[in-house]
Amino acid sequence: MTGSAREFVVEADGGSRGNPGPAGYGAVVLDAATGETLVEAAEYLGVVTNNVAEYRGLLAGLRAAAELDPDATVHVRMDSKLVVEQMSGRWKIKHPDMKPLAAEAARVFPPGRVTYEWIPRADNKHADRLANEAMDAGARGEQWSPSTSTAELDAATDRAASAGRTAGSRRSGDRPAAAPAGAGEAADVGTAGGDAPSAGERLPRTTTRTGAGSAASGGAAAAAGASGGGEAAVSGGGAIAGERVGRAARTGAGGTAPGAAGAPAAADVRAAKVVASPGWGPPDMGAPATFVLLRHGETPLTPQKRFSGSGGSDPSLSPVGREQAERVAESLARRGTIEAIVASPLARTRETAGIVAARLGLPVTVEEGLRETDFGAWEGLTFGEVRDRHPADLDAWLASPDAEPTGGGESFAATATRIAATRDKLVAAYAGRTVLLVSHVTPIKTFLRLALGAPPESLFRMELSAASLSAVAYYADGGASVRLFNETSHLR
Repeated sequence: MTGSAREFVVEADGGSRGNPGPAGYGAVVLDAATGETLVEAAEYLGVVTNNVAEYRGLLAGLRAAAELDPDATVHVRMDSKLVVEQMSGRWKIKHPDMKPLAAEAARVFPPGRVTYEWIPRADNKHADRLANEAMDAGARGEQWSPSTSTAELDAATDRAASAGRTAGSRRSGDRPAAAPAGAGEAADVGTAGGDAPSAGERLPRTTTRTGAGSAASGGAAAAAGASGGGEAAVSGGGAIAGERVGRAARTGAGGTAPGAAGAPAAADVRAAKVVASPGWGPPDMGAPATFVLLRHGETPLTPQKRFSGSGGSDPSLSPVGREQAERVAESLARRGTIEAIVASPLARTRETAGIVAARLGLPVTVEEGLRETDFGAWEGLTFGEVRDRHPADLDAWLASPDAEPTGGGESFAATATRIAATRDKLVAAYAGRTVLLVSHVTPIKTFLRLALGAPPESLFRMELSAASLSAVAYYADGGASVRLFNETSHLR
């Protein structure tokens, strides 16, 4: 495999209305680094079983990924426990209709280049919608057409609405319970003896998306982990609710999207609908400026969860932090998409950026606007120590983005103003390019908050691990799309 091989996520599904009955599949290929939808595929299959339709969806997704890059590595996500366990080699494939499909799927990429993961049905909505569109088209005597598909937008809208319904009932930091493995899979196993596929292979109709604003489900998931550094006080809570939902309207530094305070779900749905214009945006809008946001590696203060801003001791990376930087450098080199590197002036970010730059063969530009918040007299203290020494100041800081840390530190409102100005400066300088920004917890969360139009208190509800990757794309029309959040698979 070459050093420039790409990493894809394939999400696939199939369904049969009758089992066996009229059936179809859907598959989507996502860029693992950004979550962007690259290819959609769907096809009406005639009368087959649910399991056969699922295997056909898997096969179509793998073939589409191979057409994009035959040297890629692929992570398959499906809500069929049967297919995932059989393709992973843990369950035997006994039914004669599925054996040749499984064998064909295994031949698309060499052994070891494809991994499989079971996901709940609710997390596979994009592929599910494509499969249903294909079955609906078949019922009309037609084949599925990418030009009329709304599967991506519908799935994004559903996720946004679902996140809005559940967010208010969850305490900050709570995570929804995972669905039990195999839930809803009884039909998969029970119907394994269904009909064979229709005679003759039909090539699926596919659509490739390389431009603006695709709202993708899946991609690299937001990984939970201890957030470190004294920056941990700012990063408490669970991973952000919901997945990528297209080009949310960019807001000013201190405000939220119109109506967001009273109806966050409605705001998310409006954001998703922005991508519904013909052709997913004007044809002359061009490629976005994509910021891949890398939090620096660990410092000696990180595991101690001490405030570590721009006004403290300016620690360097620990040995663990340097190893983390090496791992993320290797991952970014494999993806091969970074065109420039910009770093905060603090030692830990410059050191992290330098390790990545050496691997990618790129220079590092230092940008003052990417520095961490100044935590004033709290620098070097744990959250508990600040609570003991400055309880009134801490309460005020937690309650208002305008409050400053004790001793004249920087408020979150001031940080947001600085980040908004830095964002606009860098978007203009790197239009149409993919840039690695090496920064800190508060600036990275602020980039994400502003892109989503989320309120300031959302800063306390995101987990951001050391050496994690997030990504935001910025378009010429002022739109922004969060493509990745707290990705840490390169560290495992």
